[in-house]
Amino acid sequence: MSFSKFMVKKSIASIRSESEKCELKRSLSAANLVSLGIGCIIGAGIFVMTGQAAAEYAGPAIIISFILAGLCCAFAGLCYAELASMLPVSGSAYSYAYASVGEILAWCMGLLLLLEYGVAASTVAVGWSGYVVSFLGNFGITIPTELTTPTLEFNKETHELMFTGGFNLPALLGVGAMAALLVTGVKESANINNIIVFIKLAVVILFIAIGAFYINVENWHPFIPAETPSGNYGWNGILRGAGIVFFAYVGFEAVSTAAQEAKNPQRDVPIGILGSLAVCTVLYMAVAAVLTGIVNYSTLNVADPIAKAVDAIGLPWFSFIVKIGAIAGLTSVMMVLMYGQTRIFYTMSKDGLMPSIFSKVHSKFQTPWINTIIVGTVIGIIAATTPINILGDLVSLGTLTAFAIICFTVLYLRKAEPDLPRPFKVPFSPFFPVLGILFCGYLMYGLLSNPITVKFYIVYLLVGVVIYFTYSQRHSKLQKL
Repeated sequence: MSFSKFMVKKSIASIRSESEKCELKRSLSAANLVSLGIGCIIGAGIFVMTGQAAAEYAGPAIIISFILAGLCCAFAGLCYAELASMLPVSGSAYSYAYASVGEILAWCMGLLLLLEYGVAASTVAVGWSGYVVSFLGNFGITIPTELTTPTLEFNKETHELMFTGGFNLPALLGVGAMAALLVTGVKESANINNIIVFIKLAVVILFIAIGAFYINVENWHPFIPAETPSGNYGWNGILRGAGIVFFAYVGFEAVSTAAQEAKNPQRDVPIGILGSLAVCTVLYMAVAAVLTGIVNYSTLNVADPIAKAVDAIGLPWFSFIVKIGAIAGLTSVMMVLMYGQTRIFYTMSKDGLMPSIFSKVHSKFQTPWINTIIVGTVIGIIAATTPINILGDLVSLGTLTAFAIICFTVLYLRKAEPDLPRPFKVPFSPFFPVLGILFCGYLMYGLLSNPITVKFYIVYLLVGVVIYFTYSQRHSKLQKL
């Protein structure tokens, strides 16, 4: 069998034709898409991961880490915007790869997107659980530790996984609630998301506005702590911190998965991607500056760093509000990530690379309901059993690889299909797409210090390739033509 069989490509014309015949309801405006992106981006990065990355790796220079991650996402975001304007389909990067580099690499992209969306949703669910437990504690409600900790724990000294016997029940229940909401319909979910986005934006802006008056500039010195023998702090720490907070930026890419449900995808999807990314990058940097200015970075390795900072300035009432905002923010992130994952599986199923059950649409709600239930179950179990640091690194590795492929895809299609209509074009091409590839590779390099994550990543991709050869390529609709 010729290897070229596995490099078969889906034509641009067929992808556009499928988009026009899609069963999914077109109900999302440009404002909905910007809100969708903000809803996904603003969450774990601000409310959870900022504190860990500052305390363990970057110090106050976590601001630089956010700039590095934001630049990487900006270059990739421009590439996504061009591809989404050309190919307004739910499959996102998977469909883009199918049209440019062939089926087997499109399948691998699908695997990477499972890390980007599914595992990211599990990561966020763990952070959501921490804030919920803390919030309930304000009312004297205590959940047993064994029901709020993961089954596995990562030892940073030995780089080994240990069995704890715990099970993060709140994380599982949170994922279940989001799955039920998504089954009822994307329009209803988008309306609720708009409300949640407003609440958490208000909390974040209020934190910046109030916290700025309580900054102690001495907490910013040294801005870049001296590097330790283990590689923490210094420039290596900044790079490692960029890798940690990077996964919180993936929300802009989720906008492209909504292309088939956008009213005017050629115009609205680029607006949704670039608009949400611009707003959130500015807010991330501002929050990081205020957070490390209020309290010393070394004290921020906690589940609720922003609440800790507010407590330090003597405003317990605002700490309560922050927890509400964090819970709302992480809730919307979970919802958007799960939404993106189900739409990617929907498209892969339509192509025959996954079982047809993943593309079965509910007669009343017009959503891929069985797909959503399966995704919710798997994400919930992962969230309940796996530590957040392993999950976060896996998300970043998978996402960075996917972003690099997307930047390459833009370069490839500019050469292979120069006459295709491009309602939106990446400026300064090929300079920006090449910079996107280089930035992705640089941030991936910073994540290689965790051997457990690297092993999981390699094994995961190998298992995925085996599944392709044993199932997907045998059922591929394109292979049967």
